[in-house]
Amino acid sequence: MIEGLEAYQLHWLDYTAFALYFVAICGIGLWVGRKEKADESDYFLAGRDLPWYAVGGSFIASNISAEHFIGMVGAAYIYGICVAKAEWSNIWAFSFLIWIFIPFLMASRVFTIPEFLEKRFNFAIRQIFATITIISNVVAFLAAVLYGGAIALNTLMGWSLEVCIVSIGLVAGVWAIYGGLRSVVWTDLFTLFVMILGGLLVSLFGLYALSGTENSVFEGFRIMVERNQGVGGSEWKEALMKAGNSILGTDEYNRMSIMQPLNHPFAPWVTMFVGFISMGIWYNVLNQFMIQRVLAARNSWHARMGIVMAGYLKILLPVLVVMPGLIYFAMRPDIIIENEWSKTKELSNQVYVDMVRTLIPLGLRGLILAALFGAIQSTVNSVLNSTSTVFTLDIYKRWMRPNASGKSLVRVGMISTTVILVISMVMAGFVKNFEGNLFIYIQLLYAFFAAPFSAIFVLGILSRRVNGFGALWAVGIGFAISVILKIFYNVQAVGSLSGGVELFRPFIMQATFVWACSVVVCAVASRMRPAPAADQVTDRLTLNFKNLNIFSDLGDRWYKSVVFWWSIFAIIILSLFLIFSSLIFK
Repeated sequence: MIEGLEAYQLHWLDYTAFALYFVAICGIGLWVGRKEKADESDYFLAGRDLPWYAVGGSFIASNISAEHFIGMVGAAYIYGICVAKAEWSNIWAFSFLIWIFIPFLMASRVFTIPEFLEKRFNFAIRQIFATITIISNVVAFLAAVLYGGAIALNTLMGWSLEVCIVSIGLVAGVWAIYGGLRSVVWTDLFTLFVMILGGLLVSLFGLYALSGTENSVFEGFRIMVERNQGVGGSEWKEALMKAGNSILGTDEYNRMSIMQPLNHPFAPWVTMFVGFISMGIWYNVLNQFMIQRVLAARNSWHARMGIVMAGYLKILLPVLVVMPGLIYFAMRPDIIIENEWSKTKELSNQVYVDMVRTLIPLGLRGLILAALFGAIQSTVNSVLNSTSTVFTLDIYKRWMRPNASGKSLVRVGMISTTVILVISMVMAGFVKNFEGNLFIYIQLLYAFFAAPFSAIFVLGILSRRVNGFGALWAVGIGFAISVILKIFYNVQAVGSLSGGVELFRPFIMQATFVWACSVVVCAVASRMRPAPAADQVTDRLTLNFKNLNIFSDLGDRWYKSVVFWWSIFAIIILSLFLIFSSLIFK
């Protein structure tokens, strides 16, 4: 544990601030969830009536969680600014969602992504994807989020890890059970405001602390950049040298560049352009707990503008969850210098909590705790709601009770949410056995199963010749290749890898390789069976280049224009790519 954390205690002002947040979130959840849930559309999709700001705000609030405030801050302390690429690179997946997929999604009127895949392919693909979605949500996401939040509460409150996991699960899960998606979305919107405010405070107080007697955010930013470049003194040069040897096997390491070498284990530069096809599309488009907000939008314009809003929030996100890691490196390079690399990665999970302890004044710490708890709560209730949606509609209704009434589906949704929550809390206790950074843990699991489904989905939209037979073979062989790659890179010493083999050591590159293989298998295997039926390749399920349907519902005024606001978003992201590259920060 980082020195000093074991003796850390909150003040009564902090508890008061946190209690006020808790009262507010309870009031919002109860008020918006009071409406009777008459059928599955009301409970699982909020009556398909969400405005754009609710879609975009909830989309991001569901995305931000413990792996950001705990894991991503720690990853930024270890690797530097390149961690921000995970957020800024979403421009490709967001653009795909806005310009290609939303028209199909809204026209199909589906409740879940597995349902869409059945319409395009077959029942088997739907059931496989639904099952994997449920398993991955519990193992790769809910368990890790609950564990990450428990680490923070354990440190701040002094409760046992088990009590923290149960407390977070119960409090966060109540809105998903009680009010369905409607309660989840509107509590998310309030939580997002608290998260942004709390995250900005940590970065601002950190920069002020770095500036010393200058008391200037700008001076603090200058010092942060210099020390992350190794200019601040021998300590930071030594930390950079050790990090370079541990990460790349070289004495040099550029922490202020998102353009990292191909052998970088987390963020090689090429993943900026190829990572979205294997993981970005799965996470933002096929991931039920993210896309459910889009499915619940009033119409295509609200869905698209919601994702544009989410894009602007992605621009801001690294200020909240990457900059603190850079600030902490500028304050504490000794953690890297004095510890083994594996121990440094483990301690990185405590960086954010230590910053709250050392930088934030009394009273405001409670607000930061509320922001952290809100991040965890918004993700947990979102994933719970979406997981129960998939189980209820894709497993229970589709497979077990096709004629189930709307009210009975709502009841099954509530029961399944409760069961999933209990299983996730049990699984959270096993995440502590993972040695390393929490953010990396989640990304590793995503990379394992995302690629094959991203491949068949993209190919299914672009090609009318692809069929369910080809999709099944692509998924099966894709998973087999993923397993082989994991085994190979686990048993091989890093130093023995070289050339083209070394290129595929980063997990994102492995996912990209699996994606490419799955595309080839899907295309070839599809040719072995007849073309899909006519109702599987309609303009609502595949892209018709002769009758493009992607330019409707774009706004009737410039200030409502999807094109206008998306263009500004794209220009800002591309500018950030240029600024934080090796061309400027050497």
